[in-house]
Amino acid sequence: MAMQAHEIEDLIRAGFPDAKITITDLAGDGNHWAAEVIDASFAGMNRVQQHRAVNATLKEKLAGSNGALHALALTTKAPE
Repeated sequence: MAMQAHEIEDLIRAGFPDAKITITDLAGDGNHWAAEVIDASFAGMNRVQQHRAVNATLKEKLAGSNGALHALALTTKAPE
């Protein structure tokens, strides 16, 4: 079952309440998404650590073949 942009944002926002979050449907099918997450907590983290932190907020939706979130391209960074 496809996810809606607001559902993805809500999950990420739960872990990063002050983040600037932009969600984009890449294919128009509700299955292929891009998320840009800009949050101060990423300062001092490398990209892998940042992505792991975001993925942790989505763990239930990404898990296994039954995951509702099929594909997510992440861009993460600390604010400039």
